Parts: sequence; structure tokens; C-alpha cells
Amino acid sequence: MPIGPRPEDVAKIRRTISVYKVSSYITGTFLLLLVLMMVFRYGFGVDIELLGPYGFLALTPKDLIAGINLSTLILIAHGWFYVLYLGADFVLWRLVRWSFTRFLFIALGGVIPFLSFYFERRVPRDALAVIAPLETQEKVAA
Repeated sequence: MPIGPRPEDVAKIRRTISVYKVSSYITGTFLLLLVLMMVFRYGFGVDIELLGPYGFLALTPKDLIAGINLSTLILIAHGWFYVLYLGADFVLWRLVRWSFTRFLFIALGGVIPFLSFYFERRVPRDALAVIAPLETQEKVAA
């Protein structure tokens, strides 16, 4: 089997790049919120409370939270958006036919702060560079 993307997958790769870019921004943002939440929880012993008795947003000890525990919502949201990020990473990896090591390296973007923002710029650029010759071949053949 030849290495590299198939010409018929170019449109799928372009769509996947769009999903990947959006998911990397969202995952990166929630990861930064998660880091902030962890500092509050394990550094200061408080969680972020939404709409509780202490105001719209408050830092409250976990046992005293009467409103919505925003810290838990951040944890859950980051987890699900990371699943979306991994899915987009996997589909892009499969269609472009990169090495498995590259898939794992890109997957780190959802667990290392700020790395997803770097990959949001780098990965699509690399994928577009790989499919550029295929698009040129399609234009010449048409």
C-alpha cells in the first residue's frame, strides 16, 4: 500500500482539518480553565461555584457549595472536548496516513497546556502541504 493520502480523500481531509482546528481551540481553552481550576482546588482548597449564595461566581470550599460546581463542569467539558479532539486527530491521521508516533504526539495537545494552540496552526499546515500535490494533479487531469 502506498504511503500518503489517496486523491479521493482530499475533500474529507479538508473537512477534517476544519473540525480539528475548532476542536483544538476549544480543548486548549478548557485545558487552561482546567489548570486554573486545579490550582484553586489543590492549591487553595476551593472550587469554583456558580450562582451560589456568595454571588454569581465564588471560590468556595467543596463541602459548602450550594450552587453549581463549575469546577466539575470544567472537568467534564474538557474530557468530552478532548474526545472530539482525539477523534479529529485520529481521522486526520488515518486519511493523511501519518505515522502512529505523530498521532500520539498530536494527541498530547489536549493534555499539555498551550500545545493545542501550537498544533492548531502546525497540523493543518502540514496536512495541506501533503495534499497540495494531489490537488495539483487533479487540476492538471481536469
